[in-house]
Amino acid sequence: MTSSSPHIVPAHSKSYRTLVMSMLVLVYAFNFLDRQIIGILAEPIKAEFDLSDKQMGLLLGPSFAILYAVLGVPIAWLADRRSRAWIMTIALTIWSGMTALCGVAGSFTQLFVTRIGVGIGEAGGVAPAYSLISDFTPVKQRGRALSMYSFGIPIGSAIGIVFGGVISTILDWRWAFIIVGLLGIAIAPIFRFIVREPKRGYYDPPTAKVEPASMKEVTQTIFKKPSFWFMSFGAASSSMMGYGLFGWMASYLVRSFGNDLPEFFSWLPSWMLPENPTPVLYAAYFYGTIILFAGIIGMWLGGSLSDKFGSKDKRAYVLVPTIAFAIIIPFYILGLMSNNLTVIFFALMIPTGLGLVWLGPVLAAIQGIAPPNMRASAAALFLLINNLIGIALGPFLIGVISDSLSSKYGNESLRYSILAGTIFYVIAAILLYMASRHIERDWEK
Repeated sequence: MTSSSPHIVPAHSKSYRTLVMSMLVLVYAFNFLDRQIIGILAEPIKAEFDLSDKQMGLLLGPSFAILYAVLGVPIAWLADRRSRAWIMTIALTIWSGMTALCGVAGSFTQLFVTRIGVGIGEAGGVAPAYSLISDFTPVKQRGRALSMYSFGIPIGSAIGIVFGGVISTILDWRWAFIIVGLLGIAIAPIFRFIVREPKRGYYDPPTAKVEPASMKEVTQTIFKKPSFWFMSFGAASSSMMGYGLFGWMASYLVRSFGNDLPEFFSWLPSWMLPENPTPVLYAAYFYGTIILFAGIIGMWLGGSLSDKFGSKDKRAYVLVPTIAFAIIIPFYILGLMSNNLTVIFFALMIPTGLGLVWLGPVLAAIQGIAPPNMRASAAALFLLINNLIGIALGPFLIGVISDSLSSKYGNESLRYSILAGTIFYVIAAILLYMASRHIERDWEK
């Protein structure tokens, strides 16, 4: 696993780079599939273990996020020194195995512990990938490349939602965890066979430093750049709402529109509807479709626009998502306050796409302000902030607010809890705008 391994490849053909990117997207899709599948299974899990929304929020957020975020930093430090491909292979095996174990949990406590295990494994799946992409991709194409990598988020989330809905209907929620976990374990050796370790800093200027940096050097370099802090907390603010929606939207649809969803999908062919379809299945089709199409379009748009304008003005990497966040809220209000599923479907398409615009541009900017030998560590520090706030707090706070409103609004409490969370997009827009005032100066020359 040493960085001097003979498996390091000095150059890469376009076809091989495409193959590597495809494998990275596939693994990232499984990262989010295993992470988000619990959202579509929330209602049957709540029913079996008799949980409150607050307890379900703990399973959706803190159980996974805390060690996922914290361990990402030392693992990224290791990725700046050792084979990133091996680290990702081991991580994929661990989180997939723990996902399968979620399916045999016999209590809230056991499910909480296995979700911690999923987070521990996934801690090694993202920061090393960012670093690999930077070493496989020319500088001017990184925003687009990181956006393409981020396609794994809507693809994995949508597949997890739909697959979880189908399997929980045909079998039960436990088999959904077991099957996707075993599939991830099967993919791990294929990933390692295909992805070879690239030369660090291959596409960076010859003067770029590629020897591993100590964590002290990383923090001294990255923490003094104001744009890092504004981008980290801006992304974290948007992630509070983003992960909150991933975790709770299916439950909201089941509670508020469980009786209306079958009519909305009356046009579906019979082969897509197993015997005795449940509201969970219809909610999976509804939200899974939104995430898949809106998410891919939003990420592609963010990467393309930021690369187009960012080559001339680095501020574009944060101003593009700033504009996206600024126009999200009216569409969320329209979608969440409507009782017409057709209006909800199309109204939520727009903010779902715009809410994911930031991923490629901001991740490219984080890589841009970091020297080549610090990229994995810089990404992990960014993810530490983003995940501790976004994943840990977002779903949990929505659950807490929903419980507090339940005495007044009943089953509709989740609607108003999610609606309250849209304020975080305003905060995100302000913080990313502040980042634009510093990013040119902070960018690594």
